[in-house]
Amino acid sequence: MAPDALLPGLLFLFGIGFFAANLKVTTDLIRFRLRRTSALLVWNAPKPRYYGFALALGAILGLLVVFKLFVLGRTPGQLFGEVMMFLYFGYAVPLSSRISRGFYRDGVWADTGFMPWGQISAVSWKEDETVTLVLISHARSVAQRLEVPGHLYGQSRRLLHDKIKAQEIQIGGSGLDLGSRAGQDAV
Repeated sequence: MAPDALLPGLLFLFGIGFFAANLKVTTDLIRFRLRRTSALLVWNAPKPRYYGFALALGAILGLLVVFKLFVLGRTPGQLFGEVMMFLYFGYAVPLSSRISRGFYRDGVWADTGFMPWGQISAVSWKEDETVTLVLISHARSVAQRLEVPGHLYGQSRRLLHDKIKAQEIQIGGSGLDLGSRAGQDAV
């Protein structure tokens, strides 16, 4: 296959992948907007690694799209991949970093997404330079992590303890079994 035909096809495939990523971020932003009034204990997430690089990449992709559109005369259909990458790095990454992490009435917004209280089957704390809450889901056998600011550690533990006591979190079950102790002692 000639390079002239390979590159547009490759960029289109990248566009499909970035389109899916943009849809996920958009869905997360809508879910956050609907949930933010039910916040129990939240904080601003730290900027992701390479945040500045992602913004610079978004700006460069924006300039590339403008150049290809107005100087080279390409049609918008030919720029699908570049536009999707521009939207992701220029808008989706900065907007998703504004989602407040923490505890909401109906679940926990971890670093990788939202987990309802009813899906949590195990909790564990990792205490290094930072305090990290690890949540295990019994529904999907997946772990999510939430970096908790040190000054909110005690409040976070107390909130989790209260949720377990109210039986909103069922420790044990099909997730990670932390032993034979009582569920509320796991926090």
